[in-house]
Amino acid sequence: MSETPQPAPNRWRVLALWLAGIALVGTAGALLAPSQPAPDRGRGAEPVELGVELQAPVVAARAIPNLAGLPEASTFSTIPAAPQDATADEVPDGQLVNPTVPVPVYDQPGGAAIAVLQTTQLGSDTWVPVIVEEPGWVQVLLPSRPNGSTGWLSTQDNTLTIKWTTDRVVIDRAAFRLTLYRDHQQIGTWSVGVGTAAAPTPAGRTFVLASMTDAKQKFSPVIFPLGIHSTTFSTYGGGPGTTGIRGWPTTDVFGRPSSDGCIRVPADALATFTNPIDPVPIGTPVLIR
Repeated sequence: MSETPQPAPNRWRVLALWLAGIALVGTAGALLAPSQPAPDRGRGAEPVELGVELQAPVVAARAIPNLAGLPEASTFSTIPAAPQDATADEVPDGQLVNPTVPVPVYDQPGGAAIAVLQTTQLGSDTWVPVIVEEPGWVQVLLPSRPNGSTGWLSTQDNTLTIKWTTDRVVIDRAAFRLTLYRDHQQIGTWSVGVGTAAAPTPAGRTFVLASMTDAKQKFSPVIFPLGIHSTTFSTYGGGPGTTGIRGWPTTDVFGRPSSDGCIRVPADALATFTNPIDPVPIGTPVLIR
């Protein structure tokens, strides 16, 4: 049986339908696309995800009517409930906060109060480094035991003053070297003495807690207590075993393990730290590795 021949398709009609299809797809794409320029995917540009950034809600701080019932977060105290520093090998970015009045320290945003942070530490204004920031809250390093203690402060009122420093102190125990950075530039580096094997200088990130003088000794005109403690001595010389940066009258202690945990530095290092024009500020982050 013979088949009925079909007419050949009209090439101009096919072309017209094809062009109309392209126009329809383009119109639909324009209707569905967001009202913003298409991302440039040429020249190796990364794909752009389109979406809405959601702001996390602010968790309210619990009211603490009686701060006197809380232990002080200081170099003299131990705060067992304090969260531990999760990234102790990184230098904080330089944001510092100072309580203008005594403020509660919380174990987490909206959590329980575990301590009170006073306005001064060892005669200096309290400045502590921020290590994490969330809406309405900052997590800071504390000067208390155990080493690596942190806590959360509420920023939902006017009780904190905030400032920034670009100063950083890095202490390399294996190389017996202290280096001061400012604006990512090396300001000075010195050979120093560190703790012996029996009384090592503790490792971790901490901060300059205070600047103080001690009339009982003459070899260091100024001492910089840090927010970290000896892991050997629970007390030392009647104090809480605070590790510090201090001077020494002889040079034979530098470049080797020679202390009970403190960092012994030469006179020109102390002079740089106490430069009256541009001193190292209280709260400056310190990384001991």
